[in-house]
Amino acid sequence: MSDWPRLDYANERGTYEAVHLLLQLIGKLPTRLLPWENHGWHVALRVTPRGFATRPMPGGLRQFTAELDVHDAVIRIACDNGFAREVQVAGRPVATIHAELEVILKDKGLQAPLWGGPNEMPDPVPFAQDDRSREWDSDAVVRLHRAFGLAAAVFDRFRARYRGKCSPVHLFWGSFDLAVTRFSGRPAPIHPGGIPHLPDSVTREAYSHEVISAGFWPGGNGVEEAAFYAYAYPTPPGLAGSRIAPQEAGWNATLGEFILPYEAVRLSADPDDALMRFLDSTWRAAAGLLNWPGGLETGDAVGHPPA
Repeated sequence: MSDWPRLDYANERGTYEAVHLLLQLIGKLPTRLLPWENHGWHVALRVTPRGFATRPMPGGLRQFTAELDVHDAVIRIACDNGFAREVQVAGRPVATIHAELEVILKDKGLQAPLWGGPNEMPDPVPFAQDDRSREWDSDAVVRLHRAFGLAAAVFDRFRARYRGKCSPVHLFWGSFDLAVTRFSGRPAPIHPGGIPHLPDSVTREAYSHEVISAGFWPGGNGVEEAAFYAYAYPTPPGLAGSRIAPQEAGWNATLGEFILPYEAVRLSADPDDALMRFLDSTWRAAAGLLNWPGGLETGDAVGHPPA
């Protein structure tokens, strides 16, 4: 039996959407509290053993983090003075959670504005006004988190093989995807933008230089199941016809990227190997067609180099 958990986007979509909105809520904090990093890396969340968390952020004279703990079904605010408070999230409206978080932050003098609403979603409702009931299947949430964690471990190995500029392995709460991106170091054509409820200036800065990116998301965006993806910007002619692995992977013409169903990875004899072959083969196909500089990739990196 696979260690990779079963995911069911069709039947668990409501729970996934609730998780997505909560990550949007805490993900807004770094946008206002941390200095801008190239390609928006400062806003991304990290997969933790218990859920998804921000980086440490300044709140007045204190440092704090916000974490969605999927095991306890809470958003936890933890401060450098030992203070920690939690807000229950299971099945509760976003507006209620938002209001309780605001009280905690203000009471402890953490100057952290929570105004606004979701990005990159159709018909967004401001957090403070989103009083809709939300699904929360605790088993589905834990399985989803484990899938993100297992994917992140393989992405970390893939990232460690690259000597050039590479993003951290991190989760973008706007699009709800775990991603790792390699850069050639060369400027890219200006991106056309057009992502819903995301300023074009943000998109164009994110794609200011050539990238080959891979990631994982739990479903949506034209793929109604959990899947891994890989793409290049700019997209070189002939990429769609490239030979990649494993055999279950293929080109999605609508999205303009390669797609590998999560279920194919989960049910393979060696899920980690299947995913790594997808990452490696799509990278090599795109890097070859874009004529990226050589010597940027190492062997499989495990542990530390010898002293």
